[in-house]
Amino acid sequence: MEFDWQPVWLTLKLAGFTTLTLMFIGTPIAWWLARTSHWLKQPVAAVVALPLVLPPTVLGFYLLLLLGPQGVVGQITQSLGLGTLPFTFAGLVVASVFYSLPFVVQPLQNAFEAMGERMLEVAATLRASPWDRFMTVAVPLARPGFMTAAVLAFAHTIGEFGVVLMIGGNIPGETKVLSVAIYDHVETLEYDQAHLLAGGMLLFSFVILLTLYLINGRLNKGVR
Repeated sequence: MEFDWQPVWLTLKLAGFTTLTLMFIGTPIAWWLARTSHWLKQPVAAVVALPLVLPPTVLGFYLLLLLGPQGVVGQITQSLGLGTLPFTFAGLVVASVFYSLPFVVQPLQNAFEAMGERMLEVAATLRASPWDRFMTVAVPLARPGFMTAAVLAFAHTIGEFGVVLMIGGNIPGETKVLSVAIYDHVETLEYDQAHLLAGGMLLFSFVILLTLYLINGRLNKGVR
C-alpha cells in the first residue's frame, strides 16, 4: 500500500499558516474584550463564538458566497487582480481563520481577565507605555493562555472538514487536506488507508492535548 503524504503536508501547512494568522488577529480582539466595558463587547463576543454553534457547512456556505465571484470580498480580490479565493489554499486559510477564531480568542481573553489590574497599574506608575505594559506584563502573565490558544488553533485546524470541503473542494495537492482524504478513502471503501490516516489523527490529537495539559500545568505553577 503506497501512502500519499500530500494531504499530510498540506494539512500541516494549513494549520501553521492559520495558527500564525489567528495569533496576530485574535490577540488584540481578546485584549479588547478582556478590558472593555463598551456596549459592543457582548455582540463582538457572540460573533467570535458563532463557529462554536454553527454547523461548519453553514459557515462554509456563507464564506463561499462572500469570497465567490459575486461576493463583496470576491469582487475586491478580482479588482486587485488576485482572482477569487474559493478552491485555493489561500481560501482554505481564510475559512480556517474564521472557523478557529474562538479557539484563540476565548483562551486569551480568559488569561487576560485572570491576571487582574494590579500589575498593570504598578507598571503604569513606573511610566511604562501601554505597549510596554502589554509586552512586559500582560504577555508573560498570560503565557498559559497563549500556549492553549496556539495549540487549540493548530489542532482544530487539522481536524476541520465541513468548512474546508465547502471552500476548498477536493483538489489534490491544492486543497485536499487530511479530513477530506479520509472521507475519500471511506467513500471508495479503502478502509486500510482510512484507518491509517484516521489513526494518525487520533494519536496526534491525544499527544497534542496531553502536551498542552502538561505544559500548562508547569506554566501555571511558574506564574504562581
